Parts: sequence; C-alpha cells; structure tokens
Amino acid sequence: MRLLPFVIAALLTPLAAQAQNQAAQKPRWTLVIHGGAGTIERDRITPEQEAGVRAGLEAALAAGSKVLDAGGDALDAVQAAVQVLEDDPHFNAGRGAVFTWDGRNELDAAIMDGRTRAAGAVAGVTTTRHPVAAARAVMEKSQHVMLSGAGADEFARSQGLEQVPNSWFATPTRREQLDKLKASEKLGWYDVDRKYGTVGAVAMDANGHVAAATSTGGLTGKRWGRIGDAPIIGAGTYADDRACAVSATGAGEYFIREGVAHEICARVRFKDDSLKAAADTVMAETLALGGAGGVIVTGPSGEMAWSFNTPGMYRGRASSNGERIVAFYGDDK
Repeated sequence: MRLLPFVIAALLTPLAAQAQNQAAQKPRWTLVIHGGAGTIERDRITPEQEAGVRAGLEAALAAGSKVLDAGGDALDAVQAAVQVLEDDPHFNAGRGAVFTWDGRNELDAAIMDGRTRAAGAVAGVTTTRHPVAAARAVMEKSQHVMLSGAGADEFARSQGLEQVPNSWFATPTRREQLDKLKASEKLGWYDVDRKYGTVGAVAMDANGHVAAATSTGGLTGKRWGRIGDAPIIGAGTYADDRACAVSATGAGEYFIREGVAHEICARVRFKDDSLKAAADTVMAETLALGGAGGVIVTGPSGEMAWSFNTPGMYRGRASSNGERIVAFYGDDK
C-alpha cells in the first residue's frame, strides 16, 4: 500500500521533532570534577571545612567552565580545574597533599586527550607546583607516557614549569595526620582521615572532544615509592572520544586491578551502556574486590555521571545549559 505524501510527513514529523529536541537538550560543553571520596558525612565535617571545600570546588568549576564557555579545549579545561584544586589545601593534591612515612610530599598526576588517546603522567614528584602541568608536558613534549621521581621533576624544570620547595606542599593538618597514623596500631586501606584524597576533572568541549585529568598526594604514610591508580592510564584516568572520559578516586591498588577507568569506557563503547550504568557496574565490581571510592564521567553525548561506593564524594558539575551542582554526601540530590 502506498502512503500519501502528507501521511508520510505526519509520521516523520514527531521523529524530527524528537531529534531536534534531543539536539537542543545536548549541552555545548560539560565539566565534572571531584575532590576525593570516603567517609564524608555531615557529622564528621565542620562548617568551616565544608565551606572551604565548597569554595574550592566552586572555584575549580569556574576555572574549567571559563575555558569551555570561551570555546576552549576540554584538555585545557580539565587542567585549569585541577590546578585550582592542586593549590587548595583542603584537598589531597599539590598544596595540602598528605605526607609519606618519611615525612615528605610525593605527588602523582595524569592527563589524557580523548581525540588521540595521547596521555601523560608523573609519579613521585616533589618540587613541581602543578603535577598535572608536568603530566601534560610529558604528553606533549616527550616521547614517553609516564615519568617518575627526580627525573620527572628534572623534566618539568627543563620545560619551564614552576618549581617550589617540598615544604610548600605541607600543611599542619597533614602533618598531624601522619603523626596520628604512626601512633596507631592499625594501618588500613583507608587514609587516616578516612578519605581517599584525589582531585580530578573530566570535560567535553564544543567540538565534542573529551579529556580527563587526575592529581593526588596518595595515602598518608605511604612507603617505598608507592604509586596508586591516579597516574596510571586506564586505572584512575582515561579519555576516549569513542566512549567517555573518567577520573577516579579510591583505594588505588583495587582500582589498578580492576582497570576502572578503561573498564567504564569499554562498557560504554562495546556494550552501549549509559555512562551511569557503566560507572555503577564497575564500581560494584571494584567493591567486590575490596576497593572503595568513586568516579566522575562525561562523554561526547553530553551525558554527565558520577558513581561512588563510599558514604560521600566531594564533587561538582557544570554545563553550557546552565546546570551547576556542588555536592558532598550520598543523599545529596
């Protein structure tokens, strides 16, 4: 049976309208950030602490959003957001990083470009003010993906990145946490303040490209050059325009074993999971191994998501559609 042209048009009009509506709803850009996960509960955080953390997250969202709103790259946006958090002593990254067993601050970071899957990372740096900037320099100015220790700092200096004395990263609160840990007979996977302190950002820019960046001071009292998941591409950081961008925070040893960031992207790419479904599934699998923490995710579709299996996660998100959220606790809407 042949359909009249006006009948065909009537049938196609709702589909066209739906497509237009979906296009209108998709944001031009997205940004999601985190500042660590763990036992983040209202009765454990003072009003002063909450205000400080909130201000830091808001500042990071503002920095990344400014880049994206001006048409900038996702890569620039995630670096801008993370550098704000690296300079804020409320977070375990950069200034405010936790102490190693030997009383130093050793910092890790990674960054990844979803367009080309180019990536850079540093581990155990001690004098580079912004480890995430060093990670980007490794990605763009060297033939390597990861540098560590004194060599990573030396490379950062050769690239003109700002250097500071190791004492610049130290804060009295973090020193007290190390002293408390050493005085305790119980050393567990949770950090001494019962949080997994890492900061991170993921973004989609106006061209549909995604990027991810993560930075951390690791665990209080870490020894023997321990490295967690944050600087390991595919574990704590991953970005792929074919799927999504992920930054993680949590018990690094388990996130490495699960390959959390890549696993989420793989589920999105090959199983067509939504970002939220993929993140929830992988976080459940990580918890089954014994690993607690959380992830933030965004993708070229404009979808944003986070998932965590701890009581809370410092987190925020913004988009060109006007959405702007900062949240702490598991029951935050």
